[in-house]
Amino acid sequence: MEYSGGEEFDVIVVGAGIMGSSTAYHLAKRGQKTLLLEQFDFLHCLGSSHGESRTIRATYPEDYYHPMVAESALLWEQVQQEFGYRVYFKSQHLDMGPSDNKSLRSMIASCLKNSVPHRVLDSRQVSDEFSGRIEIPKNWVGVVSEMGGVVKPTKAVSMFQTLATKNGAVLRDRTEVKNIVKEVGGGVRVVTTNGENFWGKKCVITAGAWVGKLVKTVSGLELPIQPLETNVCYWKIKEGNDNGSVGIGYGFAGGFPSFASYGEPYVYGTPSLEYPGLIKIATHGGYPCDPDKRPWGPGMPMGALKEWIEKRFVGRVDSNGPAATQLCMYSMTPDEDFVIDFLGGEFGKDVVVAGGFSGHGFKMGPAVGRILTDLVLGGEAGVELKHFKISRFKENPQGNVKEFDDQVTIEPKLQSRF
Repeated sequence: MEYSGGEEFDVIVVGAGIMGSSTAYHLAKRGQKTLLLEQFDFLHCLGSSHGESRTIRATYPEDYYHPMVAESALLWEQVQQEFGYRVYFKSQHLDMGPSDNKSLRSMIASCLKNSVPHRVLDSRQVSDEFSGRIEIPKNWVGVVSEMGGVVKPTKAVSMFQTLATKNGAVLRDRTEVKNIVKEVGGGVRVVTTNGENFWGKKCVITAGAWVGKLVKTVSGLELPIQPLETNVCYWKIKEGNDNGSVGIGYGFAGGFPSFASYGEPYVYGTPSLEYPGLIKIATHGGYPCDPDKRPWGPGMPMGALKEWIEKRFVGRVDSNGPAATQLCMYSMTPDEDFVIDFLGGEFGKDVVVAGGFSGHGFKMGPAVGRILTDLVLGGEAGVELKHFKISRFKENPQGNVKEFDDQVTIEPKLQSRF
């Protein structure tokens, strides 16, 4: 749909990463006149929704993520079928860590409570399960679940944007929003840095690492969301460990899982897929940054990660240094939980904010888009959102209270600004 100027939209979505693009798709599919605005080029590499892979997993220490994870797993398959191209590649998922790790124990308890199929394995059983390709110490356990794998992020964002357009949405990139103004007669006016004005009955803010800056400008509210710059690493699989074909031994064809390792450092990775002969293994963390003044390096310290790779992959992956790296951003809240809520104040329920996805939200993009659509259109989400409300930080500056340690490492260690 072309924009002729002057007309009013039902909903304006600000920010075209995975959350905004998914929201625009859901809105347009419901027949809403939708405008999706992006400050940079579409599919840019400056935020949190680009790159080659994101992990899918159903295993969470927190019970309240299960409904969104389960819904997203179904939606990924449904939407990619509608799109006609595959963005979700399934595998098993392996969580591992010391048997007394509180996060890991909470995750197992949550799986039991929410009937997530899983198997708890000792070190020998993990070695047998994956043919010695990954090893854990005797005082560790492994948890194998069937819902794992990889989503291709840039391709997935493109999918939602393409389908949003197909359903009548208007998409505009290189259009930076500088303010959102409540109109006296109802609705909102979205003001851009190039002098354009767009009118909408409702608005959804999904501005990623920039959400804090925009919300403060719009309402004066300071959300406790800290952008981090993180680096994603790819490591070379040594010759002779690929079953005769590059990447098969540690790839989907060889049945290798996506994985996460609890403890210090918290490590995650995916089967070999995007780069032949390389496997993605990275530390879950980063450096605080201003998204408009990125340091573009130096990346997380590698010492602990190299040691982890050498021990877990028993010399089959070259741990001397990554063969390739990519930079990305997290948007961290103090409790590592999302912000999904009405902006409130003079805007009431006319503006919905979503942010602070803390390095683990991409997998839930389809469900978050559906939730934001229901919130902005009808005021209800269909799932419990009390853990994602802005007001939790007024009650406790650190947000939701948990019985286990943070999983994201922030370098250098901060006396948090939150």
